[in-house]
Amino acid sequence: MTAVHRVDYAGEGLGEAELAPTPWQQARRWVDEADARAESGADVPEPRALSVATVDASGAPNVRTVLMRFFDERGPGFVTSRDSTKGIELAHDRRVAAALVWPAMYRAIRFRGVVEEVGADEVGEYWASRPWGSRISAWASRQSQPTSGREQLEAEFDRYATQFPDHGRPDDVPVPEFWGGYRLRCQEVEFWAGRRNRLHDRLVFTSVGAGGGAAAQDVVAYPGLDDPAAWTVLRRQP
Repeated sequence: MTAVHRVDYAGEGLGEAELAPTPWQQARRWVDEADARAESGADVPEPRALSVATVDASGAPNVRTVLMRFFDERGPGFVTSRDSTKGIELAHDRRVAAALVWPAMYRAIRFRGVVEEVGADEVGEYWASRPWGSRISAWASRQSQPTSGREQLEAEFDRYATQFPDHGRPDDVPVPEFWGGYRLRCQEVEFWAGRRNRLHDRLVFTSVGAGGGAAAQDVVAYPGLDDPAAWTVLRRQP
């Protein structure tokens, strides 16, 4: 039998006394601390890497990691091609789960709820902040589709680079019509903090009003993350 590598999590934990009054305030605190460690060159290289789980038309789960590009009191969000696998799955079923995980900090945040599409103005503002090459890549890649090889991707990049040359302006490259953003409107937000002997802390904010069934996909039913009256808190066993 192969030897099992074990690590006893020496985290600070998270007690009820330290928990912020809303999921937004607690998430903001942890994301800011992860960002600070990344900026200092410490052991959190991509603090906003967000694992996003969807379900396909048959109900089978699917998960991938994206970058969290929107984060405010409404919930976390990301950008993608609407024609990608996740875009197609989200068009079929808006229920989603997502997680931010920082192993070096012994922390994770789990989000569950439904997605809404991010407005065109907000998407356009984010798009303009992307480097020119990243904007070209969004045009060049038919995300999730098969390709004959790396050469095909690079040829498509060159084609769109010629079509939209870099003049150093945010409007050099238009937003593709198939490209957009999604925001997760949460029913539940769990804060996990690793502790020694596997007695981890799991403190969970649950929405007072939102349901979790397949029919409960109306984002109106899901509150913002910074309304204390909209959430209850419980502790789960690890």
